[in-house]
Amino acid sequence: MEKKAFKAESQRLLDLMIHSIYTHKEIFLREIISNASDAIDKLCYLSLTDENVGLKREDFAITLSIDKENRTLTVSDNGIGMDADELENNLGVIASSGTFQFRQELDKEAEADVIGQFGVGFYSAFMVADHITVISRKYGQEQAYRWESDGLEGYTIEPCTRDAVGTDIIMHIKPDGEEKDEYSQYLREYPLYKLVKKYSDYIRFPIKMLMPHPQVKEGSPQDKPEYEEVFAWETLNSMVPLWQRKKADVTREEYDKFYQERFGDPAAPLSVITVSAEGAVTYKALLYIPSQAPSQYYTEDYKPGLQLYASGVMIMDSCADLLPDYFNFVRGVVESPDLSLNISRELLQHDRQLKIISANLEKKIKAELERMLKDDRENYEKFYRSFGRQLKLCALDNYGAKKEQLQDLLLFYSSTEKKPVTLAEYVSRMQPDQKFIYFASGDTVDAIDHMPQTELLKDHNMEILYFTDKADEFLPDMLQKYQDKPFRSAIDGDLELGDEQKPDETDSYQEGFAFLKEALGDKVDQVKASTKLKTHPVCLSSGQGITFEMEKYFTAVQPELGMKAKRILEINVDHPAFAAFETARIIDPDKAKKYAEILYNQACLIAGLPIENPSAYTDLVCSLWK
Repeated sequence: MEKKAFKAESQRLLDLMIHSIYTHKEIFLREIISNASDAIDKLCYLSLTDENVGLKREDFAITLSIDKENRTLTVSDNGIGMDADELENNLGVIASSGTFQFRQELDKEAEADVIGQFGVGFYSAFMVADHITVISRKYGQEQAYRWESDGLEGYTIEPCTRDAVGTDIIMHIKPDGEEKDEYSQYLREYPLYKLVKKYSDYIRFPIKMLMPHPQVKEGSPQDKPEYEEVFAWETLNSMVPLWQRKKADVTREEYDKFYQERFGDPAAPLSVITVSAEGAVTYKALLYIPSQAPSQYYTEDYKPGLQLYASGVMIMDSCADLLPDYFNFVRGVVESPDLSLNISRELLQHDRQLKIISANLEKKIKAELERMLKDDRENYEKFYRSFGRQLKLCALDNYGAKKEQLQDLLLFYSSTEKKPVTLAEYVSRMQPDQKFIYFASGDTVDAIDHMPQTELLKDHNMEILYFTDKADEFLPDMLQKYQDKPFRSAIDGDLELGDEQKPDETDSYQEGFAFLKEALGDKVDQVKASTKLKTHPVCLSSGQGITFEMEKYFTAVQPELGMKAKRILEINVDHPAFAAFETARIIDPDKAKKYAEILYNQACLIAGLPIENPSAYTDLVCSLWK
């Protein structure tokens, strides 16, 4: 029997494909099963007009058979089969697709949803097999043929027998390599089962395999039972995906179970979004908003994206291009027959269809979050505790390019409502003559609530937004305004309430301020009388530019930048502490210098800034007790 050589260009393509096109060796099973499904689809299509086919849809199946002793894995189908010429044309010439030709011959109005388009998927089996035998008998013929190849060396075709129409792909699995190549896993039932569930769970025909089940040996003692493995045929795939079923026919419990099993989340999702679109692009989507962030969510190890399917076959496990960054927490699946696939079906070509799907999904997700915010506030707040930081960071990204899309989804703790509120809710409650959206920054709600600078606003019954997240501090500069209302810091800016009592800064006050500035040196940039303080003696403000919270952030993440906010020491001139300082300044200047240090360090503590030398500060306070 003469061995035929692949054409030179086919040899180069085969070598490239085995070593370069496919990223993961396990893809071979997806490709072989997809080809088997294509073959069955063709015969199903013919059965619509040919009564002699004699098979109903429920009669078709794909079977996997393992021979561990001979190291073979066989994938069989009862599809349309191939004759000698088709084996020659489809398997002897790489990248010649019988499926693609079949589609070309179909009436354009007919719908035959088949996967294979490039004719290279079959050869992916050479990544795991060193010898492949194909036994095929075409529908309408009695003669079967055997195609065999070791890969680049060429192939042979000869007559053989097969009881029924269809095709067997017999792969002789390579021996395990010395490094990480564990080819024997493709000769074990459970690894194959997992691959079928991962890539081919929604192939429309049953994929069957003998699966082992432990069973008590007959006659073994009850107190010490002995077990043996009993094999039984099982259908490995689900066939009908959840997202292809009518929404009315699926319960919330089924949706939740699918999410938890598919994405490994023990908690049920907060919301389910189903999408069925027809038009420029036809696709179905099943999306979930999780109730909690995965442990790696805010790390570089997190892989965002949706699972992408084409005709029941998973193409990508995480297609990040289907989601904008600010909604990258969404999990789910998308299936479309209209996507442009590359030659290996592993990657997606970036085309117009993909952009259309992505834009539509973005609208659907935002609409669902807005619905939750309005009608399901408890669950929205639960969602926000996990993913609110992502929305804020993306609102800041690229100089606020997406702030308009995201600002209405943001929440901030309210001083008057004692709960998280939106910017729209804040503005709706503003007093008639209120000019600004007031905010205050700090590490915790309780810490901000006790800040001296907030007293005057509270006396005016002004609502204050508490910024407790590091990202919050940057939002006012990026948003600038909301509904034409500018942001104003309760800590670092003039409040402009219209009735602040500005102290009469006489020469005596100016002398005291000059003394404080000289005593503290470059620790402070300015000393002035406060318009905000009521019951507290002192505070720090930063004025325009970098705030104290920004300084803390940059000190933590980029200390080499040396970013520092201005330090303006604000004095409550009506407080007894300042009166004591003034007396000491005149009678005992050395003691007044100690008072100056104490006032400055107290202001740092209130602002949440570190004291340069806590031990020296403690000794300084104790020295005044003498």
